[in-house]
Amino acid sequence: MLLAVLTAAAAIQPAIVQKPIPFPATRRAETAAYARKHYGLDTWELRNPRVIVEHLTANTSFASTFATFAPDRPDAELHELPGICAHFVIDADGTIYQLVPLTVMCRHTVGLNYTAFGIEHVALSDAAVLSNPRQLDSSLQLTAWLMQKYGISLGNVIGHNESLTSSYHRELYRPWRCQTHGDWRRADMDVYRARLSVVARRERVPLGPPARHVALRC
Repeated sequence: MLLAVLTAAAAIQPAIVQKPIPFPATRRAETAAYARKHYGLDTWELRNPRVIVEHLTANTSFASTFATFAPDRPDAELHELPGICAHFVIDADGTIYQLVPLTVMCRHTVGLNYTAFGIEHVALSDAAVLSNPRQLDSSLQLTAWLMQKYGISLGNVIGHNESLTSSYHRELYRPWRCQTHGDWRRADMDVYRARLSVVARRERVPLGPPARHVALRC
């Protein structure tokens, strides 16, 4: 009986296709150097994830996304390594790909990489994801499972565009302290979180306390 209760109380891990990008010792060392500069942390590991960030790929294929993340290319602004990446990519057909282990820090959101999982959606707009039942269902299932596994609250499931208002946002490099992106704005994330709350309650995933948003400092 106890086993049945515990099983019912845990979110079911969705099917995940392992498609790892290269992450050798050099990329790990680059990630640790990035963390020292931007967060004051000397590690390449994702040690205490408290945030899940939803992203858009701004393209229409998983292959293109993988080709962007796999090479360890410096960014255009600072010419800084490591290259960008995300932990998961959800294709338009609902297939979930995992690119990076959950214990590895990935460079996907300025100010939050030290504590955040990144989930990319193959699409050109937030609306395209919200109107795609297969992709959205996979996204909600994956996010609910991560919430359950790591004790992440619903309020700390955010869109890329919401990064600056997260209480976990930390950026030591002054020119980047106000940098964010246009994907997954609050209005669309409010719709996403409302649907996520339904899935989380159904799977008995604790929603946790409301997020503590901070005022924009820009």
